[in-house]
Amino acid sequence: MSYQHIRSSFADRVATLELHRPEARNGFTVTMADELGDALDAADANEDVRVVVLTGAGRDFCVGADLSGKSLEVMNEETLAHGWVEPATRVTRRMFALRKPVIAAVRGAAVGVGSTMILPADFRLASKDSRFGFVFSRRGIYPEAGSSWFLPRIVGMGRALDWMVSGRLINAEEALGAGLVRSLHEPEALLDAAYALARELVENTAPVSVAVIRQELYRMSALPSPEPAFELDSRLIASLGQNADAVEGVMSFLQKRPAKFPRTLGQDLPAFLPWLEQKS
Repeated sequence: MSYQHIRSSFADRVATLELHRPEARNGFTVTMADELGDALDAADANEDVRVVVLTGAGRDFCVGADLSGKSLEVMNEETLAHGWVEPATRVTRRMFALRKPVIAAVRGAAVGVGSTMILPADFRLASKDSRFGFVFSRRGIYPEAGSSWFLPRIVGMGRALDWMVSGRLINAEEALGAGLVRSLHEPEALLDAAYALARELVENTAPVSVAVIRQELYRMSALPSPEPAFELDSRLIASLGQNADAVEGVMSFLQKRPAKFPRTLGQDLPAFLPWLEQKS
């Protein structure tokens, strides 16, 4: 599909989604939000896609919402009553529900929605010149994209309060130390590092296992008791007798060869996963 504000490509089982408004430093627009949602849908539905890499064209990942009017929609109580969802949430809600891992490769400025949209990613890699900012308090507005839920789970409540209440900019080293990003790279080496990680995931992990694990970590860890996790883990382990991936994983280990996991997301996700039951 042809997009206006992003670019989408596919190679070696990796889908790359690139914010593509370099002339505006990838300022976020409603069009960009809806195109990202569509591209994430397409990547999730395509069994050949194992990993999604999210990046930005040019020297900056995203400097926040484009305030020229291209990011604005008319919203009020009436639009909310008809199911209106703010644009950044359209991206992060879809990314959170994705069945494939997401690697965000962030260069330069990632401010406002540039920081919030990457929070549901499984891995965040950044260039050494990157800087992040949850600047909402300095603009008299509010955090979006569910960031008040994601950020404390990633960096802890103390840092989340510091960063969001102050609205200050966070440099690459502080982001690394806080666990917001996994690693730092020279700007010209950033994408290579992201694709190397993507290849590692493609070659060494089972797609059904990954889909279950990334959802279970968020959904179970947010509950007040581990009892639902105990129950779900017992059902998952009990199902291994009919799990061809488990057999292949053990045999490939014993035979010292790469695994070729046969199960697919379309056919083999456990039907008893509570988040699937909630959707039906």
